[in-house]
Amino acid sequence: MRFRTKERDDYDDDDDDDDDYDDDDDDIDEPDDKKNLKRALGAVTVVAALAIILAVVLFFDSGNSGDNSKPATQPASSTEEAAAAVASAHDNGPATVITDDPSCAAWTAINTSLAKDGQGIWNDRDRSVPASAWDEKQRVQFTAAAQSMRNAAAQTVGLVKLTPHRIMRELYEQFIAYAFAYVSHVPKYVPSDDNFAGTANSAASALGAICTAITDGSAAARGPMVPPGESPAKVAPVGSPTNPKPFLTSPNPTCPKWKSALEQFGQQTAAWQSMSPNIPVILWSDEQKAANYAAAQVMTAFAGNLEQLGRDSKNLTWQDFANLSAQYRRAFALSVPTYAPADNHLANAASYLSTTILGACAVIQGT
Repeated sequence: MRFRTKERDDYDDDDDDDDDYDDDDDDIDEPDDKKNLKRALGAVTVVAALAIILAVVLFFDSGNSGDNSKPATQPASSTEEAAAAVASAHDNGPATVITDDPSCAAWTAINTSLAKDGQGIWNDRDRSVPASAWDEKQRVQFTAAAQSMRNAAAQTVGLVKLTPHRIMRELYEQFIAYAFAYVSHVPKYVPSDDNFAGTANSAASALGAICTAITDGSAAARGPMVPPGESPAKVAPVGSPTNPKPFLTSPNPTCPKWKSALEQFGQQTAAWQSMSPNIPVILWSDEQKAANYAAAQVMTAFAGNLEQLGRDSKNLTWQDFANLSAQYRRAFALSVPTYAPADNHLANAASYLSTTILGACAVIQGT
């Protein structure tokens, strides 16, 4: 599946209206409109920094263990204290299109900085080169990227506590978790480690699209038309805001099915993806109108497939991301008869939620 996009930098701040899927089978890398789905995950943008590997290693000395589909392992008192400080701790409702969130202003500033600060500094780093073969320029680029991710993750901790929405919190947590994991791998970087950065990028871009859909009004205009799903029987426990764990820590048999579903969606919506998202419905040609209506039908069926795969994964965070992606797909499909360019943020949110899961699978598979 291709992203409906012009060439992007590593982080998508979603200031434009033009991104959606890409699909092939290469490693995650900086995406453009011709590269594959994994490449659509991208890697992060960062400000230039020197001599930071030691600080990075010291800061991120914890491992990547834990699966939040299992009960929390913290003592009850610690868990209760953590939950008490988190606004979304008691959100156990169904996934719905988010129409307002107090954390968006702060996140937009963080994400915009990530999207812009790496331009001309490290966005063009060669991710295929391991640390053992870096020259001095590459070492500076990668360590600068790690430092910026470290800083952004630290800034995001407060947003984990601030958002009243469970799935927004989980996205913030996964951005932090995969950013931390990437940073810890930089000193001995190998190309497969870029999957950590790609997953962090997808979580960040999903958050950016969700917030921009709020700001531009498409979430409020379309979201209420989408019926809420069923409330989950169980939700992932609130973990440590300062040290969240990746939601996928072992192979999951649903990963290949998830990847296949995204690839099939890309093939079925190729005509829609080739269109500019900046054209409102009143300017569509007959061919464009047909492509959009056909894509909307595919999206409606695809949404149900995502939800089923989420249940099949037996992973609570995966299920939340799948359900929210499905709701944003439905919202976009409902927008088609009166489509405005701002509605593409709904499609972007759905896409990046999906690629967050795909990236987590790639991390586990080491591809």
